[in-house]
Amino acid sequence: MFNFLRPAARPPRLAVADVIAMVARGEMTLLDVRDMAEAKASGKARGAVVIPLSLLPLRADPSKPDCQLPADKPVAIYCATGARSGMAVRMLTRYGYPEVHNIGGLYDWKSGGGQIDRA
Repeated sequence: MFNFLRPAARPPRLAVADVIAMVARGEMTLLDVRDMAEAKASGKARGAVVIPLSLLPLRADPSKPDCQLPADKPVAIYCATGARSGMAVRMLTRYGYPEVHNIGGLYDWKSGGGQIDRA
């Protein structure tokens, strides 16, 4: 009766190994929402596109001409700890991306076997 009070069901968290494979095959976009200075200091996940959370409304909204993310592919998002990536998941979901996953932080990526690229 009061189901409307329950939060929407979240998709199960993807294993980093699955994300690595999907990104390598071009089936998924990997998005780093940390600031550019953070990405430069600690590196970024191999295959990731860096768009800071503050710039997502400009660069990830499919209705904008400067959109840098394909809206027809699943997106896996990470940040430093998982908090900003959680906000980014909600934002991209509102923009109509059909499948968006929070994979946590860069540490989660590395501990799951993901490679780090340093500039």
